Amino acid sequence: MSLLNKYPSQVSAFLKVCHQLSAKMYVTGFGGNLAWRLEEEVILITPTMLNKGEIQAQDLVFINPEGETIEGTRRPTGEKYMYLKFFKERPDIKSVIHCHSPNVCAFSIMEGDYLMKPYFPETTHEVGPVPVVPYAEPISPKLADNFSDYLQNYNTFLMENHGLVSMSPLGIDWTHMNVELLEMTAYSLIQALATGKKIKTLSKEEVRNLDNVVQKRDCPMFGAPGVHKSLLDLYFPPAKY
Repeated sequence: MSLLNKYPSQVSAFLKVCHQLSAKMYVTGFGGNLAWRLEEEVILITPTMLNKGEIQAQDLVFINPEGETIEGTRRPTGEKYMYLKFFKERPDIKSVIHCHSPNVCAFSIMEGDYLMKPYFPETTHEVGPVPVVPYAEPISPKLADNFSDYLQNYNTFLMENHGLVSMSPLGIDWTHMNVELLEMTAYSLIQALATGKKIKTLSKEEVRNLDNVVQKRDCPMFGAPGVHKSLLDLYFPPAKY
């Protein structure tokens, strides 16, 4: 049985996210890519040089953890090695989206660590802090290597002067939702910054209380399993409180 036929619901969800990212202009031209680990040895990934709004089931590619194509007629994205690094170093991760959502990307060319701070409850407990990964040439080993210092502690990353990467231990739908949440936060933050007034963040106590929401909603904690026990570990590291 072909992998397309073995995973019809996942293929459908994957295509839906591709098309939604394109419709919202979170990806343009050939930009952006997605990957979803369906089995230990099976990764569903987008093809290279194809607009995400035009991708159909027959265009999708399945690769193994070594990057070898196991099904599909097109070549996988040139950034497949970045995804392979993610899946290798974070065995808990199932799905990853790289896109160029415009408001989030505005912060990739700004100085400061704005997206590392807690502003809204949903973004704080579902997306988490977003560190800036230093710039490197796209589709290069250096770009993948630059994630090494961040992968164990976070699930979402802003690539300097480039774009957004978000991953999760759940399906592609959850990761896409996190991308939308972060884009909303970035838009609101840009609007607030434009007023010239001071930006308010959630307090330490308010962030601590969000741990209750994480437990009630069974949301995955950010970073590799066991690295963080509380949202406080991420937003208020021990040295600071």
